[in-house]
Amino acid sequence: MNKLSQRVLDLLRSEPFRTYKAKEIQRLLNLPQNKYQGLRTTLRELVRSGHIVKLKKNHYGCGQKTNEIVGELRVNSQGYGFVSREKGDDVFVSMKNMGQALHKDKVRVRLFATTSGKSVEGQIVEVLERARETIVGTFRWGRKYGYVVPDDLKIQRDIIVAAGDDLGAREGQKVVCKIEEWEHYGLTPSGRVIEILGFPDEAGVDIQSLVHRHEISSTFPDAVLQQAESIAGDLTEELDRRLDLRGDIIYTIDPEDAKDFDDAMSLDKLENGNWRLGVHIADVSFYIPEKSALDREALKRGTSVYLVDRVIPMLPERLSNELCSLAEAKDKLTFSVLMTLSPQGKLLAYDIKESVIRSVKRFNYVQAQRILDGGEKSLYAEKLQDMYELSQVLIKRRRNRGSIDFDTIEVEIPLNDNGEPIAIRRRDRLATHRLVEEFMLLANETVAKHIGIVLKEKTGQELPFIYRIHESPDKQSVLELVQMAHAFGIDVAPPTKITPRFFQTIADDFQQHPASGVLQDQLLRTMMKAQYSPTNVGHFGLAYRYYTHFTSPIRRYPDLMVHRLLKKYAHKEMDSSLLSYQDIEKICIKSTENEIRAQNAERDSIKLKQLQYLEDHVNEWFDGIIVRIVNFGFFVQLPAFQVDGLVHITSLDDDYYIVDEKKYRLYGASSGKEFKLGAQIKVKLIRVDRNENLIDFVISD
Repeated sequence: MNKLSQRVLDLLRSEPFRTYKAKEIQRLLNLPQNKYQGLRTTLRELVRSGHIVKLKKNHYGCGQKTNEIVGELRVNSQGYGFVSREKGDDVFVSMKNMGQALHKDKVRVRLFATTSGKSVEGQIVEVLERARETIVGTFRWGRKYGYVVPDDLKIQRDIIVAAGDDLGAREGQKVVCKIEEWEHYGLTPSGRVIEILGFPDEAGVDIQSLVHRHEISSTFPDAVLQQAESIAGDLTEELDRRLDLRGDIIYTIDPEDAKDFDDAMSLDKLENGNWRLGVHIADVSFYIPEKSALDREALKRGTSVYLVDRVIPMLPERLSNELCSLAEAKDKLTFSVLMTLSPQGKLLAYDIKESVIRSVKRFNYVQAQRILDGGEKSLYAEKLQDMYELSQVLIKRRRNRGSIDFDTIEVEIPLNDNGEPIAIRRRDRLATHRLVEEFMLLANETVAKHIGIVLKEKTGQELPFIYRIHESPDKQSVLELVQMAHAFGIDVAPPTKITPRFFQTIADDFQQHPASGVLQDQLLRTMMKAQYSPTNVGHFGLAYRYYTHFTSPIRRYPDLMVHRLLKKYAHKEMDSSLLSYQDIEKICIKSTENEIRAQNAERDSIKLKQLQYLEDHVNEWFDGIIVRIVNFGFFVQLPAFQVDGLVHITSLDDDYYIVDEKKYRLYGASSGKEFKLGAQIKVKLIRVDRNENLIDFVISD
């Protein structure tokens, strides 16, 4: 069964009570018009094979029992779970009805009959797709056999490990195990240990456990490493056919500890007052043949992962840190976007060329900022100042178009040699960060418009491509955001049309409010998640009609694919050798999933070290801000550490407290005492639990 057939089946099975017309299926699957006939052919084949049924008025429905649905299981740490579906309420599944399913598995659920007003409940009858291949946990010895207690509290089954399948693991060590057999729900699953990570207090074991929990590979297969090492570094034959920019003043600006430099910049003032901006990106696609071992591994990983104590690269170091990295004073192959801009920042002309550069200087962000501020001398101080001024023009131009700036707070956590955190501090966002970011945004937009507008007009067809899209928020979420703004005294009218400019305005209003952190967080929650797609719907947050990711091919697979597609189109390879829409879509889905996985791992690694740092501060008092009200208490954020903890309602023993959802507060029934969202409060840290990922506070009497 091909990919499109499976997508149609998944859609119909997710809502077995609904039927759809072909046009509605096309819209829900985000298929372009040129794929509509292929969809109709697929529908006919699925009807013929009995997988779906065709009903009156050309409506299609699933052929499965109407009391069954397909969805993803989300397990609560208390043992019960819910199966999500695209439309309709989630289906409740008790522990006894969970069968052999685990957290995040794709499952088929048989629905129970319900009475009006009751929540939908069901029983899992089949596991369609496992979410994980391995489980990380603590090895324990029983009387006759060993067993692994999973770290993830949402996996509530221990795994039995028979003698000889334990790799010699010792009591209390962290291990990675694989389930080999699970005959029946009533029986305990059995498996084998495939890797011993070490004891929990050993340096790096906590992060390595986290890496395995997210199923991120920290080593490369031998075939991949062998291919990387076999790549020749001699560029003699390649240099003659490329645009030679080695005489230009081109340099990189990156984090101080970076080794994979995949973008460089140049800027020249032209005689007519215009600017010539060059964005030069490492040509990774030159070194990685399609469908090779290196390519398959890069697709599988999707992105480099930046954890608190390490980087897990998408590509082996031979490529990421050596051949591709735009190191100072070395000839490097690049893909350059050369843009002519007016003094007002308007794009007047551009060219996209395979090139070769030689970076004259490797700056880090802090060093470049010191030069801009006059605190350090440099031969390139004037060039940096010109870049800064142009970046400010571009920022203003983008904001005038309605683009939203989300200045989220990031933390950095330095560690000692034992992997223990020695501080938690806010990461500064410098003008040099914004400078580089602005030039990369412009290059990404220019490449996307080149494909989506210029080449479309030249060829008369929409060419397969990877866009970075960001859909507009749904109306209900926006109304809830407006309601919260009113509760905080901010006068915002519900928009007649949801536009980026509305969010830009409300973000500026939030920035001036004493509870700006809480309001900005809610603003981010309102937005949709950006993703990769072959169907261009624009980028809402940036207010771009066309946008892609082109500038980071060392660490992002979609950028590598964008380079390949650009080369094919430049060489007029527009025949069957190109990837199909379905192929591109598959890459987009995989890349989006990998991005989310990496973001979750990065976030979890920071939280882990935040908790570890606070373990030495139990019973101390802190200034905090109430950031969330729930029916069992409220969460308080410590601004100094950017970490949240719970004040449980049972610790508020001076009154009976009630949640007032409309006013975002918890108030005492007798005293009228209130705890309101955004309020400042003093709390005492009473518990930190790294295993459960929890922090508990109490308030002063």
